[in-house]
Amino acid sequence: MYGSIAIVGASLAGLNAAGSLRREGFEGDLIVVDADPATPYDKPPLSKQLLAGSWDVDRITLPGAKPDADLGIQWRLGERVAELEAADRRLRLASGEKIAYDGLVIATGAHARMLPGAGEFSGVHVLRTLADCLAVRDALDGGVTDVVVIGAGFIGAEVAATCRERGCTVTILEAAEVPFERSLGRVIGPVVADLHRDHGVDVRLGVGVDTIEADRSVHHKPVTGVRLADGSVVPAQLVVVGIGVAPSVDWLAGASPPLTVDNGVVTDATLLAAPGVVAAGDIARWPSARYGELLRIEHWENAIQMGEHAGRTLLAHAQDRPADAEAYDPVPWFWSDMFDRKIQLAGRSGPDHEVEVVIGSLEERRFVALYGRDGRVDGVLGWNRPRHVMQLRTLAEEHVPWADGLARARELA
Repeated sequence: MYGSIAIVGASLAGLNAAGSLRREGFEGDLIVVDADPATPYDKPPLSKQLLAGSWDVDRITLPGAKPDADLGIQWRLGERVAELEAADRRLRLASGEKIAYDGLVIATGAHARMLPGAGEFSGVHVLRTLADCLAVRDALDGGVTDVVVIGAGFIGAEVAATCRERGCTVTILEAAEVPFERSLGRVIGPVVADLHRDHGVDVRLGVGVDTIEADRSVHHKPVTGVRLADGSVVPAQLVVVGIGVAPSVDWLAGASPPLTVDNGVVTDATLLAAPGVVAAGDIARWPSARYGELLRIEHWENAIQMGEHAGRTLLAHAQDRPADAEAYDPVPWFWSDMFDRKIQLAGRSGPDHEVEVVIGSLEERRFVALYGRDGRVDGVLGWNRPRHVMQLRTLAEEHVPWADGLARARELA
């Protein structure tokens, strides 16, 4: 049995791994290290309730970090891991201190991408951490009215909706001609843009960003606008960059022996990345038998399930029973809230899927659509149709034939 397990990343995945380990009987030292000094927190509210000002920071504390969680964790918050010495089973912190472990959970997640050079201006932000959210909220509380969101991904769209509901003038700039095409496809993606336009957001598609404009005569260089590729300038007092994330793997570059790092940490089907090492959450990429490919999923529900599963896998190896480690292969589940719409997705969706609206209509912004591929149902998407999504999610779980799925869904219409 391992005497100590280190978890790098006080994330949703990391803390669920900790909870899983304790529930399954691990009684050794449990050390959680994270560069973020804040008490571990939930991230979905950062672009919604917390940014809106309707929730306080205390409300987003993760259950595993609350005093009554009683997980016996040794917290090392505000400390960055600089290197993994895998052969010696040690972590080297940026301070030079080394932490020995018997087992390791990698749960450092992903970090937001920033436009080159944009970080030198005040008023330009990403939104990934609590500090990011509070900086943007402080700007809004301080009277900012002109907001530009660069990138029409889900975080950008949620931030745009929250800022608009706070009374700001909001512009979304997206380089692609079809918004959300990679995640929702060409049929449903434009509906998200139209939803924002319905609420007064200026959504501009197929536009390239040239530079961020700022007042360089002032020491802190406050942002004044965004110059587009066509030379026009969109006024801005606040710019939120939402152009995606990248797995936080830099600290693993010198690992010896090396881990397989390719758009995340690549694991086996049980989430084992190396002897005594598992990965979970946004950083983990695993082979899914269900979908026949390596997957890396940046969803809240996946972080919970994956963290719990990684904990069980690690404990199986700690107790010298690796054959008990099971394959991880769930059906993805995702949701997003924008304005008065709740978007839910069970399964998978994307630009190469067939799409059919089976309940409601796109025009009323209240519908259910099925996504199909290779003659099977691959995903069930609902807009303000939670009951129907719950009733139909088994279509995606069982990959039922496309025609059968359409027939079963339409019975509920």
